[in-house]
Amino acid sequence: MKRALDLALACSGLLFCAPIMLAITLVQKLSSPGPLLYRGSRVGKNGRRFSILKFRTMVVNAEKIGGSSTSDSDPRITSMGRFLRRWKLDELPQLWNVITGDMSLVGPRPQVEHDVAQYSEDEKKILTVRPGITDWSSIKFRNEGAILAKYPDPDQAYIEQIRPEKIRLQMLYIREMSFLGDLEILWATIVALFGAEVKLP
Repeated sequence: MKRALDLALACSGLLFCAPIMLAITLVQKLSSPGPLLYRGSRVGKNGRRFSILKFRTMVVNAEKIGGSSTSDSDPRITSMGRFLRRWKLDELPQLWNVITGDMSLVGPRPQVEHDVAQYSEDEKKILTVRPGITDWSSIKFRNEGAILAKYPDPDQAYIEQIRPEKIRLQMLYIREMSFLGDLEILWATIVALFGAEVKLP
């Protein structure tokens, strides 16, 4: 049932968002030289690697000129990228990742190989499900860039201030995942996107 929901909503979402994605494509091409999409290597279900898709929000080769954590004040973010990140529009191409089966609409956010290597044996249970576009940790830290901007070292701040709570919420999802739970998270994501308060577990 989860896979059927993923396919139905991802396909309809791509059709509904096609005009928005076309507009983003045009503005992106005019305002920022470089590829339209960012393709990043991530670790998926059962440790399988895949390429996550996003609209590019940073300058070309950004990963070579800065850390892995990104604050809102990061100079590598383009002007268009700031807008896309504010409304999470950079994530829209991941609907294709859902259709291909690399991701689910709801599930723990996929991580890079370096971060997965830090998982404890218990935390490796996160890899037993498809990673998702959204989950409770994504909702709680939807303003992650603003949080990291308060610290001189965003990478260290992420490790100390954000990662432990993200892991807690992701492990909670693994233990309690259900069809109705996924619907609740999807609704909470929409509500949070427009600035309303969301009750978190």
